[in-house]
Amino acid sequence: QVQLVESGGGLVQAGGSLRLSCAASGRTFGVYDMGWFRQVPGKEREFVSAISWRGGSTHYADSVKGRFTISRDNAKNTVYLQMNSLKPEDTAVYYCAADRSSTLNPPVASYAYDYWGQGTQVTVSS
Repeated sequence: QVQLVESGGGLVQAGGSLRLSCAASGRTFGVYDMGWFRQVPGKEREFVSAISWRGGSTHYADSVKGRFTISRDNAKNTVYLQMNSLKPEDTAVYYCAADRSSTLNPPVASYAYDYWGQGTQVTVSS
């Protein structure tokens, strides 16, 4: 069992930056692929970014490519999402997720993930 706790959300003006963190419990964090998703009310959860268990492979949604960077520190059981040049359309609840599979190609589909955090709100004002 893995528990995930996100932090770092908040209110920021367009063009600003935030760094989200996701702290995981459990000694097996280092072998999980990790992902970030986001959701706005009335819409489906949307893939944002993912990173393989060793950090060697990353994926980004086209909408965030070049602005967001995912990283992980397995020694700290933490995955990060650095978000720069934020836009109002980035406003959402952001969730981190863990996939028990250790792959070289982290999944982009939400159904592939086994554990989810409670989410952190990101609001970007125009």
